[in-house]
Amino acid sequence: MHTIRGYRTDLADLADFAASTGIDDTVGLDLELLRGWLWRGSSAGLAKATLARRSAAARGFTKWLANTGAASADTGHRLKAPRPDRHLPRVLTRTQVDGLLDELIALAETGEPTAVRDLAIVEVLYASALRVSELVGAKVADLDRERMTVRVLGKGGKERVVPFGVPARRALDAYLDGKRAMLIAASPEHGRDDPGTIFVGARGRQLSTRTVYELVARLLADLPGSGPAGPHAFRHTAATHLLDGGADLRAVQELLGHASLATTQIYTHVSAERLKESYKLAHPRA
Repeated sequence: MHTIRGYRTDLADLADFAASTGIDDTVGLDLELLRGWLWRGSSAGLAKATLARRSAAARGFTKWLANTGAASADTGHRLKAPRPDRHLPRVLTRTQVDGLLDELIALAETGEPTAVRDLAIVEVLYASALRVSELVGAKVADLDRERMTVRVLGKGGKERVVPFGVPARRALDAYLDGKRAMLIAASPEHGRDDPGTIFVGARGRQLSTRTVYELVARLLADLPGSGPAGPHAFRHTAATHLLDGGADLRAVQELLGHASLATTQIYTHVSAERLKESYKLAHPRA
């Protein structure tokens, strides 16, 4: 729906641009005019992603004109736009991660059920580099605490088994051995069926992605660094720290559940950037 709305806005802007050049019919819609339209947008400071969407909208329109016979040829098939910028993901330092976990551990020591749960959430996010949808959908039945693995359902309905470490197991043990049941029992809807998911919310239902986003945003709010302050920051951080520690790229690909190795390779760029920053700070002749 958002894409359709965006295309509609783009084509309306194209019509206005064409009218400003004296063209009020699709017959005058040629490649030169389309390039001029994109150039105007670029000069106005539009983001590369917006220009790419405008290009796609124009190509779709000229293709439709040709297919329906409203135009003799597809004049926009050669139209290109700059590729969208690919920003490096936000990655926390190990010191920052340790600080956040120490804060959560202190809160969990109070015994408050949601505090114990929140510690387990962040430990698992960082340990297993899960997507937030995988985390909230993970089932108790798919958790093997002895082997320290959990089976999750990833993109495209693909299942995979991911490992986690001893700190995450300790946090899960503390949460699952009593606190989870307390959250369900304290729910205003006590008596409803157990959702079966590892993590539950204050009403005893499956934990929402929004709750996880709010938790992580609160934790990252005062930390330096740019980029989104959501659960994906821990996924990016885990992948980068694994590569920093010498993990094989294909092993990281499998852990993350990426279909393509090229997607995982973004983290090698992150590691390289971190290495360059360390070099500049530490080497006497940097």
